[in-house]
Amino acid sequence: MQLLALGLNHTTAPLAIRERVAFGPDEVADFVSHLLSRCCESARGGIHEAAVLSTCNRTEIYAAVENIEQARESILSHIVDVKAVERRELEPHIYQFNQEEAARHTFRVASGLDSMVLGETQIVGQMKKAEKMARDCHGLGVMLNHLFQSTFTVAKEVRTATAIGANSVSLAAAAVRLALKLFGTLEKERVLFVGAGEMIELCAAHFAAQKPLSITIANRTLERGQTLARTVHAEAVRLADLPDTISRYDVIVSCTASALPIIGLGMIERAINERRHRPIFIVDLAVPRDVEPEVERLDDVYVYTVDDLGKVVAQGLQSRQAAIVQAEAIIGMRVADFVEWLRLRDAVPSIQSLRDRANFLRDAELHRAMRHLHHGDKPEEVLEMLAYGLTNKLVHDPTMLLRGAEGVTDADRELLGRLLDRFYRRHER
Repeated sequence: MQLLALGLNHTTAPLAIRERVAFGPDEVADFVSHLLSRCCESARGGIHEAAVLSTCNRTEIYAAVENIEQARESILSHIVDVKAVERRELEPHIYQFNQEEAARHTFRVASGLDSMVLGETQIVGQMKKAEKMARDCHGLGVMLNHLFQSTFTVAKEVRTATAIGANSVSLAAAAVRLALKLFGTLEKERVLFVGAGEMIELCAAHFAAQKPLSITIANRTLERGQTLARTVHAEAVRLADLPDTISRYDVIVSCTASALPIIGLGMIERAINERRHRPIFIVDLAVPRDVEPEVERLDDVYVYTVDDLGKVVAQGLQSRQAAIVQAEAIIGMRVADFVEWLRLRDAVPSIQSLRDRANFLRDAELHRAMRHLHHGDKPEEVLEMLAYGLTNKLVHDPTMLLRGAEGVTDADRELLGRLLDRFYRRHER
């Protein structure tokens, strides 16, 4: 079984591509189930384990497979089918990691080294959710379970032993910075948050610290919106009321799990007219986007996507180069541990075959010895016969290999001889 990591992220694919292949939580189970049921045959890659990580910055599939290239083909073909994206559009943005490099990549992702915000901690929670979803739909086996548990341990070690997250600018903080550049201060501005998930919670806390004139949470479920509203002294409204009320707000931050835009061109055009062309600042953190791309073309509207914010958070990266080196060193050691685990896993079938063969020979000799005892033979003679017969049978197979059995090359025979010689010399000491 081999480990495969396949995907795209903010460094390899533009937002327009990432949003087309993003997976919502309700889509993951069907995708994983398809891979496990339809692609488990060797001809389609022999996919026996699978997990999906999908965030605003990346979509990645982790899998335990029999044949990496065939598994890659099966996975990409299914993405093309379920996401209605052309293969030629998708292929240039895809990266692939196998075996130890797949582990290295996963460790780097969880440690925040591959994030838009260097050292950000949110990705660990997202990976834990991906692991849980895979477990719930029976996508985890020995390989991926060990990968994820190792990943979480590495991420914790990196954050404990290095300053990788020190002085980092989050997407939420970057959004506040851009808003302040436009308005100078937020004390006279009304702020609207669309959605009530983890990212909105972070943004709400950052914007609330600027003491805006008012804060409103618009959410599909009013109760969830009210829960968040209480933490930042805001009011909550239903998402369905947005078209009639959006013109009231100067700052709009949106991040929902909607598959389609919820803030359209017509809605913002009406809002601008009602506001007499007072500017609106919009931050769209959702992937797929919550705001129709055409909105960016309007005068008096300033729209920033997650990629735009990424350019802001990239500042100050150089000051954390030492932490990056330390983190990479830790990851390198843990990758070596994972490689050793893979090596031991590869030896398991051979070890099991060896044990099965030894048990078979033992049972045969023991059965022969019991017959002699029942016939009244002396126990001492039977024990000697048992020891002699078992020894001969156990050494028969390697002896035949050393003598050049059919199908064994000279190089194989020489290697076996060196291994046996080293093993027995070690045990003679």
